[in-house]
Amino acid sequence: MKAIRCTSYGPPSNLKLEEIDGLHAGPKEVLVEVKACGLNFPDTLIIQGLYQFKPELPFTPGSDISGIVKEVGEGISHLKVGDEVFGFVAHGGLAEEVIVPGNACFPKPDQMDFPIAASFMMAYGTSYHALKDRAILMEGETLLVLGASGGVGLAAVELGKLMGAKVIAAASTDEKLSLCKQYGADELINYTTQDLKSTLKDITGGKGVDVVYDPVGGDFSEQALRGTAWNGRFLVVGFAAGKIPKIPLNLPLLKGASIVGVFWGGFAMKYPKENMANTINLMQWYTEGKLKPHIHKIVSLENTKEALEEMMDRKVKGKMVVKI
Repeated sequence: MKAIRCTSYGPPSNLKLEEIDGLHAGPKEVLVEVKACGLNFPDTLIIQGLYQFKPELPFTPGSDISGIVKEVGEGISHLKVGDEVFGFVAHGGLAEEVIVPGNACFPKPDQMDFPIAASFMMAYGTSYHALKDRAILMEGETLLVLGASGGVGLAAVELGKLMGAKVIAAASTDEKLSLCKQYGADELINYTTQDLKSTLKDITGGKGVDVVYDPVGGDFSEQALRGTAWNGRFLVVGFAAGKIPKIPLNLPLLKGASIVGVFWGGFAMKYPKENMANTINLMQWYTEGKLKPHIHKIVSLENTKEALEEMMDRKVKGKMVVKI
């Protein structure tokens, strides 16, 4: 089968399209013929050896997949050969076949096409877990989303609005913010041209925001934390800016605020029943037309390197998907 292979850590240009051996499902595993693989920012980190987990070289990157079941292992009862599915893996998705753990592979709704299915799980799974389980976002609260036009950011904007929050979207260009507005953002901040802290103060009348969703890191994290309300919750989702901020710990003390880590992959593996319940909720909202993933571009497996470079340059709005 064909697969994108990372044989040495480095930029996307190091990746190779190679022919490798086919796969077989083991116990509690599902072999999926991949039809689409959504790209996520961690993919750009894992190929550079900068992610918290480092697969043994060589490996195939890619986590968010959709496709057709080719083989089911012993102990799998909820799926059969021929089923259309979506799911997630630690790595291995950018290939014609992938092994998916049974508890991370779900039936695909008929009305959801393969590219949409491959763009869904990590973005919406992460954001829903963050807002529902980690922040315990309540109706009427104010939510600030940094990097709001990216895959997880846009999902957080959409979900925050659906959950009854007032949503403030922050991004680096007016074009990105225009997309956030379409997805329900109540207020917009261009943090290239506006001061984040003072603008938050103006928007909230000095109260501050209840929840900060931060997949960006870098210089804006501390400003956002300073803009939280009493009992605010600051969600640490990722570091797309490339810099892990060092936060003065007197800030959460003075505000009675919480800094809360969000690692959806770990949650999904440790608490599969709870993750399944979240997934069912998300699927219900999708079938009701309440969630509409935004796909920036669909590319071929051969063009994966260029797609990852575009993501690293922060030019992607919503999701980039590789069709296989």
